[in-house]
Amino acid sequence: MIAERRLIAPNALQQVWHKIGAKFWNTVRETWYLGFTSFGGPPVHFKIFHDKFVQKLQWIDEQLYQELFSVCQAFSGPGSTKMLYCIILIHDGFLPAVLAFLIWSLPGALGMFGLAVGVSNIGETLPRPVYALLSGLNAATVGIVALAAVQLSQKAITDKLTRTLVFLGAAAGLLYNALWYFPLLMLIAGIISVIFDFRWLHRPVKFIFGIPSRLRGKLTGRRPEPAAPEAGIELPERSEQQDVAEQAKATSSTVTDAARQRLPTSRQDAVPAADTNSHDSGSERAIPPSHQLTAFSWKAGVGLIVLFLVSFIIIVTLRGALNAPPLLYRLFANLYLAGTIIFGGGPVVIPLLREYIVFESWVSPRDFLIGLALIQSFPGPNFNFAVYLGALTASNAGFHPALGALLGWLAIFVPGLVTVHGTMGIWGAVRGKRGVKSALRGVNAAAVGLIYTAVYRLWGIGWIDEGFVRGISLAEDPWWVVVTATSYVGGAWYGVDPPVAIVMGAVLGLVRYAVVDA
Repeated sequence: MIAERRLIAPNALQQVWHKIGAKFWNTVRETWYLGFTSFGGPPVHFKIFHDKFVQKLQWIDEQLYQELFSVCQAFSGPGSTKMLYCIILIHDGFLPAVLAFLIWSLPGALGMFGLAVGVSNIGETLPRPVYALLSGLNAATVGIVALAAVQLSQKAITDKLTRTLVFLGAAAGLLYNALWYFPLLMLIAGIISVIFDFRWLHRPVKFIFGIPSRLRGKLTGRRPEPAAPEAGIELPERSEQQDVAEQAKATSSTVTDAARQRLPTSRQDAVPAADTNSHDSGSERAIPPSHQLTAFSWKAGVGLIVLFLVSFIIIVTLRGALNAPPLLYRLFANLYLAGTIIFGGGPVVIPLLREYIVFESWVSPRDFLIGLALIQSFPGPNFNFAVYLGALTASNAGFHPALGALLGWLAIFVPGLVTVHGTMGIWGAVRGKRGVKSALRGVNAAAVGLIYTAVYRLWGIGWIDEGFVRGISLAEDPWWVVVTATSYVGGAWYGVDPPVAIVMGAVLGLVRYAVVDA
């Protein structure tokens, strides 16, 4: 008996390690190149993740993808980074999700660190060909982001309401830009969606618009015709009938399992078992929706968010209470604050970092603008811009630039990843509520509309030259308009990948310099 136990224990342990190794291998195999090839910023990243994890690998389904997109956009931090983290967290677990984050962010972070070291050693101006190359990169990026915004809109628009919310979100984002503004817009869109789907205003509106007809009826002595009964509104993402069907399916599966247990061992194989989570066996199929978030506890999620808020309060309080805090601590605190209060991702992070870094006189406006132009052509998350700024801040103050880069990288990413991990626990408990799903599609539509603000912001500062290093509109020169259109059409009609479009933009920028300025 003891010998049998000794044989069983190593086999069980070996199986556990085999499963863990398979999950890590899944993550490395499917994400190792994303940090090197994902150009174009968050809008393009979302499209890449959809094509890969929903359509190709089927690790998650369309409904869960839309839910994750809304959650990642509605809360603070880097949207596309949180999206990848959540997908791997659901499919393979916590440690593989952390590994995926490192694979995703480190290539761009190392590139921005090298750029910071180079910029700290250059003169006051750059050669004209460099400005032309940077402008070409920006013009191609605008086309890529515009195409991603259109494709995400096609996914988010399911009816007239979501079409309207996408348009209003884009229009509102173009008209105004502030830290509190983007989350407020998404909150309002969620409330509007709930009001519309639950028909809370239909009767009051009908009553108001029916006043003239009732008055005419009283004057003429005729009774108004009874209104036709209102048709029920079903949520596009999931109807109540589907919920009932899924419950019946789950009940049937439970009964089948119970029946299998009562049968003799020799007959159990004759009873078909319900389909279970397939990724443990190495399959690439999607996880059944009913099991996708059951591993997360809402209590643990709340606890994690509370711990983060405590750390945030301590860091911000010390930042304001100390008379002369060390420079590196102030750098970390500023970027930690930025990573906590940034809603809307890439379009918002740039002006906020300018306020927290350039206005402190840690980095010159020229060096900031050089990094701003180049971050658009770097793969991975735009939040890696904090690595560049942290390295320059430390270098300008006499510290090793690697120390500032590390502090900037941790401070800008940790808040968003910790809060989204906690949010996933809460989300698993509330995602089945009809009101939550209704609000979610409104938030999703508004978040997609806000992507168009990134197109507008980049378009307005895309052309960089010796005479206007602060950047002016690409519309000032038809050449850049053509480069943007070429990038858009190449991706939409001919399937040109974003990295290729970026390189083409740089080449076309150098061609313009050779023809016009050389």
